[in-house]
Amino acid sequence: MASTSTAVTAWESLFRAQVGVMRTLAAEFPTDLLSLNEYDVLFNLSRQTDKRARLRDINDLVLLSQPSVSRLVDKLMKRGLVEKCPDANDGRGTIVGLTDEGYALYRQVALLHVKVISRVMGTGLDDEELSTLTALTDRIGRGLDTPS
Repeated sequence: MASTSTAVTAWESLFRAQVGVMRTLAAEFPTDLLSLNEYDVLFNLSRQTDKRARLRDINDLVLLSQPSVSRLVDKLMKRGLVEKCPDANDGRGTIVGLTDEGYALYRQVALLHVKVISRVMGTGLDDEELSTLTALTDRIGRGLDTPS
């Protein structure tokens, strides 16, 4: 197990890097098409089976803090980017699905967004280093699921 001092130093470095990356991605995000929070919802729906998820599960999927995912989904629905329907397995639940129009807009924005991600992440690291970074952060994430 790592020393407390080393763990705190590593956390601070990881945190500062993450904040810097997120600030850059937010500043260069094509907000005239979608907000970053809207993109996050569409991105996560695009990765689900049939591009659909329970509304309450979307709260667990989104990376950005969004206190009112329901309102955000309603906004996306008004734009025709998602649709909502009752959950056939749970009368209290709601299923949110990505429409064809929503998926097309998500893909359009994703193509722009991935170029920025590639530039930001690839500026100081090569492919091998990025693979190592991925492996290390995945291990950290898996460790969060382990009771202490």
